[in-house]
Amino acid sequence: MHNLYSCMILSLVAFSLTCFLPLQATLAAKILTTAPKAGNETGVGVILDPTSRPGKEAKVAIELAVQDFNIKIDQPLVLYLKNSRNKHVQAVTAAKELVDEHKVKVILGGHTWEEASTIAEVISDSEPDHDIPVFLSFAGTIPLQSTNQWPFLIHAVPTQSTQMNAVAAILESMGIRQVTLIYESASIISHLTQAFRETGSELTHSIPITSRSCSLDEELEVVKRQQRKVFVVHTSLEVGVCLFQTAKKMEMIGDGYLWIATNAITDLFHSVNSSIFSSLKGMVGVKSYFPESTPEFLNFRKRFRKKFHSDYPEDEQDEPGIFAVQGYNAMKMLEKALPEKLNELKTVLANTVEIVNVNGKGYHSVYWTEGLGFSETVENEINGASNYTHLIDNVGEILWPVQPWYASRSSRRNLAGSSQKRMKVLFPAHSLFRQFVSVDCDPVKNEYVFGGFVYDVFDAMMKIMDEPYDRIPFNDSSYENLIKAIDSGEFDAVAGDVTITSKRHEHAHFTQPFTESGLEMIVPARSRLSNQAWLFLKPFTAKMWWITVAITLYNGFVIWFIERNHNKDLQGNIITQIGIILWLAFSTLFTLRGDKMHSNLSRMAVIIWLFVALIITQSYTASLASMLTAQRLEPTITSFEMLRDMNAAIGYCNGSFINEYLVNVLKFKNFSIKSYNSTDGYAEGLNSGEIKAIFLEVPAAKVFLAQYCKSFIRTGETFKVGGFGFAFHKKFERLSAANEALMNVSESGLLKELEDKHLISEKCVDEESSPDEKGRLSLHSFWVLFVLTVGTSTVALVIYIVTGIKEFKKSNHEDTNLVKLISAFIKDWQLRVRRSSSIVASVESARGTIEMSIN
Repeated sequence: MHNLYSCMILSLVAFSLTCFLPLQATLAAKILTTAPKAGNETGVGVILDPTSRPGKEAKVAIELAVQDFNIKIDQPLVLYLKNSRNKHVQAVTAAKELVDEHKVKVILGGHTWEEASTIAEVISDSEPDHDIPVFLSFAGTIPLQSTNQWPFLIHAVPTQSTQMNAVAAILESMGIRQVTLIYESASIISHLTQAFRETGSELTHSIPITSRSCSLDEELEVVKRQQRKVFVVHTSLEVGVCLFQTAKKMEMIGDGYLWIATNAITDLFHSVNSSIFSSLKGMVGVKSYFPESTPEFLNFRKRFRKKFHSDYPEDEQDEPGIFAVQGYNAMKMLEKALPEKLNELKTVLANTVEIVNVNGKGYHSVYWTEGLGFSETVENEINGASNYTHLIDNVGEILWPVQPWYASRSSRRNLAGSSQKRMKVLFPAHSLFRQFVSVDCDPVKNEYVFGGFVYDVFDAMMKIMDEPYDRIPFNDSSYENLIKAIDSGEFDAVAGDVTITSKRHEHAHFTQPFTESGLEMIVPARSRLSNQAWLFLKPFTAKMWWITVAITLYNGFVIWFIERNHNKDLQGNIITQIGIILWLAFSTLFTLRGDKMHSNLSRMAVIIWLFVALIITQSYTASLASMLTAQRLEPTITSFEMLRDMNAAIGYCNGSFINEYLVNVLKFKNFSIKSYNSTDGYAEGLNSGEIKAIFLEVPAAKVFLAQYCKSFIRTGETFKVGGFGFAFHKKFERLSAANEALMNVSESGLLKELEDKHLISEKCVDEESSPDEKGRLSLHSFWVLFVLTVGTSTVALVIYIVTGIKEFKKSNHEDTNLVKLISAFIKDWQLRVRRSSSIVASVESARGTIEMSIN
């Protein structure tokens, strides 16, 4: 029920209080209490210009309201319509006639303040014995100081304050501070000035205009030379169209200019044809708002159009506008003039303004509500204000479907300022990394050519700020002197690979960093695994090795134990049998040897173990291959403490702050510093051992490592220092605008594109250097294995020789000469070879005999 009741109230107010009537209820009530008794008539005077659109609409609407009023009561209202012809003299005559002759109780009229004030003066000067009528004025633009001048004057329409507050809100949201006013009625100035006082905007220039001089060629030429580019226009529709056409001829419409019309122009949009919209294309305006979808208004609209077409058949446009609603509403309030009812009728609509953007065929609309902000639709206070915003950009897609230049915040800076002074910006001519800033001289054009990541970011930022500037190279290699040059006042800014430090803040103000901040240590890289002597043990953990060996020995023991009674070769003394167990254990890793086994139990054990061993050896091979082929690099120096203890030479960029940072922060004492003029010099110094490490800011480190991706590596922690920032003179007033522009560059993705273009895309110059050495494994990787196998074979050989010598000594005690012993050993070996040959020949002869027998 509560929501239903709220909707009923809103519907009633939407029509009857659309024009936001601040009527004084006590005066309206007095009208009814002093009216003649039943059977008499109450006179109501109306002073309008029926040749104007506002006058026509108000006349038709008032007549409809009187008809409704007279149907309901026996005390009819009698209208006395007077034509002011939009002239003061006619308005004076009409007012005197209504007061003196017709003795009306109420006078309605005066769509302009000049006309309304004339009528009020006549009423004020009327004879003392006459009852003073109440005057309901339709003038929206009235001076603030006139509110209490005439106590009988009631403003039947809202004052211009709400409209001007909407204008100020638009300009504040766009970030515009300086405005030029073009006006016909000076009464608008006080309202606009008061609204600007709340938002911080400034009315810097005013141009009065009349209908007889709407072209204003000379005045517009003056403001064009002064680079005044934002205008608020408060004129009639005819004068506004003429003015806009003149501005078009002078190329003051479009990019760089913004024209905002008041409701004196926009409230007539419903009554004009498409050619007017074509003439005003690109204009923004504030327009009186009233809802057009309520049942009450739709019923009124139907009756209005019928009567309007009957009274003015020559007018093609018969839609009711704000003037019709105001006229009808004023008469209805006479009927409803009860204070308690007026106090109930409160709604957010009373402070809502429609904002329009003329597109050539019509206009797009959003809304602004006092205290709430901008919105795409109008909502009442009961339903909440969740869809309101104080930024016009948030409703820009509705207001500007085809984006004009001023729809973007980045294009609206410094619109209304005076002629801009070109800034003098220094760029370091000897930056170590040309990827950041490059300054070259073009001998053909005899001018400097600037480029690089930092230059492109700065240029994008300045374009967003609309700040013109001159580029000046700085030939001193010291970045401290570069910053101090701003402090002298000769230059305005510095754009380079300049790190933000507290010491440099003494001479200039910096923007927020536009790169990563930090200081990194870079050292030569070496392979982590591929040249380690014990690399072959790395595929398995220690526990895995021990388990594998234990299971292997256990399987060897099981096979020996099962087969020892069936195979004489497995028998012997304890030493021999231990050796047999070891041999069986490890030989089964590579061969089945099922033909030598007599028991199926041992064959089963060997098959399963061989299957497991196959998986283990393949896994080992794959893991070892991965370690041998994968590139794993590690730093030669792992921390700055290690470097500090070495007292080694360190490289850093000439002219940077790093020297002081190493001494004051990292506490380096006994070290030598070498500076280089190129990245190649850094690389050569590191490779030759002339320097052990270099310190670079994070952006510079990225570029260096992108160039030398195989030879060097960053190590240790990243030390927190300021990133790169742009330096400005301390008197520069637009530092916050510069930071906002930098954020725009970053959030739009342009910063990432520029970083990829200049920094990340660097080619690795040492990628193909020494391919044979980089890709091949050295002897150092396998020397332990080679020593193991050679050592094992050597030990076996020595044992065999020693054993043979001992056996020979036992059989030949008389000959102890070493030469003879070796000779005897050789003869014995030859004898064994002959015996082996004889056995082989016998076997071959036997096989031949068998084959002959078979054949």
